Amino acid sequence: MIYHFLYPLSDTYSWLNVFRYITFRTIYATITALVICFILGPWVIDKLQSLGIQQPIRGDGPNAHLSKKGTPTMGGILVIFSVVVSTLLWAKLSVDYVWIALMVTVGFGGIGFWDDYKKLSNGSSKGVPGIVKLGAEIMIALFVSVVLYMKPGFSSNLVVPFFKTILPDLGWGYVILSTFIIVGAANAVNLTDGLDGLAISPATICFATYLLFAYFAGNIKLSGYLQIPYVAGVGELAVFCGAMVGAGIGFLWYNTYPAQIFMGDVGSLSLGGALGTIAVLTKQEILLAIVGGIFVVETFSVIFQVGWFKVSNGNRIFRMAPIHHHFELKGWAEPKVIVRFWIISIILALIAISTLKLR
Repeated sequence: MIYHFLYPLSDTYSWLNVFRYITFRTIYATITALVICFILGPWVIDKLQSLGIQQPIRGDGPNAHLSKKGTPTMGGILVIFSVVVSTLLWAKLSVDYVWIALMVTVGFGGIGFWDDYKKLSNGSSKGVPGIVKLGAEIMIALFVSVVLYMKPGFSSNLVVPFFKTILPDLGWGYVILSTFIIVGAANAVNLTDGLDGLAISPATICFATYLLFAYFAGNIKLSGYLQIPYVAGVGELAVFCGAMVGAGIGFLWYNTYPAQIFMGDVGSLSLGGALGTIAVLTKQEILLAIVGGIFVVETFSVIFQVGWFKVSNGNRIFRMAPIHHHFELKGWAEPKVIVRFWIISIILALIAISTLKLR
């Protein structure tokens, strides 16, 4: 809104020309989302506490988590609000990719809100049946994937990291792939959200990385130099990613150990869904497996644990899944698990960025 209101006045006031630059608007989108979280955070925490919206604790989880009972949850509402307001203020709203990213964020947030509400109503960690929740996620992701496939100029070619000449055209198969990526990312972040600040920090690092990818992909000169697909208009998603980074840092202020608030499924599903969508829109789908490597490992730890448990008559690979609980039960203090996962996320992000030149 600020862009559409002030930039047209640049003919009269030349200094307003600064609003044309994505970099400028991305910086202030980040700051805006951060400030919103800082200002509203205490009020949201108090409000959720007064309404009795508190995190149900899994009975089969680590005993150390029992002390977290009573911590307000559904704090993801604060993240979504901050991102939406900041993006609407600073992004160029005539770019449909911005609206797609916002729609997925709010849509998956709505599914998470529904799940959180059911958990609170039931007074347990069981919310909406998994098949129902997954079906709703697939519907949103499939709709977005079909819209993108039908959009003139959006390529159904798949970019393979390290191999600049390998660009297979998947046709309608791209719809299936992008749906899988969006839904998979949403549930991967959801599985990771088990310790204070464990999910929000890697997610913030991922959005910071894709901020760069969006800016490069949306710039015809830089995309040509780096030999990555040029996607006209996708550079505006740098503003959206900046808002995500700001909101993530702001939320982490209250979510860091010991957490004053949890994001809940409303937060983890919206963040994951948005991350998967950005990966698709920037044509860096496969690279998400590197950038979000923490989320991939967490997901596969659950898959392998459940699979091995079934085929081996009750034996386990890990002491508990997702894998962050395994390290807890090995005696690692919760802050140690969290910070080491953050460090790994930063390393993976740097590796992913380096692939832009390894082509």
